[in-house]
Amino acid sequence: MKKPIALVVDDESNILRFVRANLRASGFEVASAMTGTDALAQFEEVEPNIIVLDIMLPELDGFEVCRRIRQVSDVPIIMITAKGDMQDAVEGLNAGADDYVTKPFAVEELLARVNAVMRRSQNDYCQPSSEQIKLGNLFIDLAQRRVFIDGQAIHLTPTEFKLLVYLANHVDKVVPHDEILEAIWGSEYRECTHYLRVSIGRLRQKIEADPGNPEYIVTCSGVGYMIRNLNIL
Repeated sequence: MKKPIALVVDDESNILRFVRANLRASGFEVASAMTGTDALAQFEEVEPNIIVLDIMLPELDGFEVCRRIRQVSDVPIIMITAKGDMQDAVEGLNAGADDYVTKPFAVEELLARVNAVMRRSQNDYCQPSSEQIKLGNLFIDLAQRRVFIDGQAIHLTPTEFKLLVYLANHVDKVVPHDEILEAIWGSEYRECTHYLRVSIGRLRQKIEADPGNPEYIVTCSGVGYMIRNLNIL
């Protein structure tokens, strides 16, 4: 069986060696880069299955690298952020990252994040028997994994698509934060509400005519989120 390929990007050589060695020991082939420009070149060359990406890089920072990759690929991305800097973590998620680890991190934590992200990217949860969901001008083609608004195709990351479909499977019902987090991210993420908040925000930017006043995905303050069936409004 072909080994999955990981691309590790960090301008600190000791961290680069540490992450590279542990990913190889865990069964990955590993490519590496130390600048943002080289990271994009390596991404094109090796077509990695997952990217571990530091924020602070020469030439192009990790946020910009992530945004550029997201224009062409849904490859899982884990960002490395400064210790305790939630703003960096949220900005990374907004740029399209799937997860993050904070420096300094233990190898067990990194590998757990890698495994969780790889699992999410490869596995689907149960979908309804219908292959299509239509809610007002929102159309979800489950078989083709495509989403349309007013007939126009929109691009969603795998996490965004799963989140949208999960809410659509519970149309007109309030789904609690922890239930959504466990279903989409995993049981270890039940308290990580910022993941959900950022992903909901990204979804609204893509499917709502006015993201500041959403019609489809509404917030039930302190409880969770609900997607509305605009077909019956």
